Amino acid sequence: MTTEPKVITIVSAASPCAGAPSVQSQAVPMRESCGDLKNYWYAAAQAKDVNAKKPLSVVIMETRIVLWRNAQGQAVALRDRCLHRNTFLSPGDITDQGIKCPYHGWTFDEQGVCVNVPSEGENGKAYPNRKVENFPTQEAYGLIWVWMGGGEPDPARQPFPMPHYDESGWNTYYMKTHFDNGVTSLVENFMDVPHTVFVHKGWFRDRKKLKVDSTVERTPNSVLVTYHAQDAIGFTEKVLNPKGLPMQHTDKFYMPNNTRVDYIYGEDERGFVITSTCTPINDHETTVFTLISYKFGWANALFRTFLPWYTRQVIQQDVEIMANQGRSFKEQGPDFKSTPADTLHVFIESLREHAQANGLDADGKPVPAPRPMTREVVFWI
Repeated sequence: MTTEPKVITIVSAASPCAGAPSVQSQAVPMRESCGDLKNYWYAAAQAKDVNAKKPLSVVIMETRIVLWRNAQGQAVALRDRCLHRNTFLSPGDITDQGIKCPYHGWTFDEQGVCVNVPSEGENGKAYPNRKVENFPTQEAYGLIWVWMGGGEPDPARQPFPMPHYDESGWNTYYMKTHFDNGVTSLVENFMDVPHTVFVHKGWFRDRKKLKVDSTVERTPNSVLVTYHAQDAIGFTEKVLNPKGLPMQHTDKFYMPNNTRVDYIYGEDERGFVITSTCTPINDHETTVFTLISYKFGWANALFRTFLPWYTRQVIQQDVEIMANQGRSFKEQGPDFKSTPADTLHVFIESLREHAQANGLDADGKPVPAPRPMTREVVFWI
């Protein structure tokens, strides 16, 4: 699990006169203390929520970012903090020049350069050497993604391909959910079968004392689980699979924060896929964008109304149990005891912890990456 950030003391350059800040304590931002985990694209918002009229403020890795679209319709992302007196830029206006601070009107273009200080001239004055941090963006799969690593994005690391988005025969929709827990806990929860018969009893699965054989594989950047038992997912099974076709169930985790859960009936004749990309707000809060993809032929129209309601009920149950666990972490810290049924959890934690430590031990010495491994795991639900 992620450790609490170190606290440093910052001495302000402001005058020590009454009311002015002089000394403050500030935690090292998550993106500066999470090692290689920052060097990825993170979903900031649904594309439909970012426009050229009203700025949108989001928090990723304890960094507040303001989003809007420029005249060409491209998404822009800047640090949501004016250089002048540090007010949030997001309540300001979008102009032809860029975003205008609501306090004194300082304006910053899409690269973060200060292009106008109204108080410094009849028509203002530009200060090209004063720049708000800007972040690379991409628009893909109906989401706006932000590169948190600083500098130029790694071309080998692209936004996670959300499956079946805009694919013929498939219907899709997004759910955006706030969780009071960290990314590692959430990706484990989204892939965890044993919890479903307790947390989602009557909604998703009921306990049947069913023996489940599975294969769990750890690769350099993923954990892949295949279930070999004939599975069923609650009362919806009769609706999802009226022909009684054999179902293939797989759970997949992809570094650093993505899960994909597939239920495929027959030879890809029908299917239901739940894909989640997790964006850390801080160690204890996460925004999750979940894409629900489904293909049920003529019945797609019926599911368009039913599924959003149903999936929201199920995910709310996860919200509650994750908040329970999150409160426990805050009060007592994590202290896990695992059994073979938790193999996928242990594999996920090993990959994320190695990346967070930048591949170094406590003494700063390199340690080998978790090696690829396959385990046959049996558990009961």
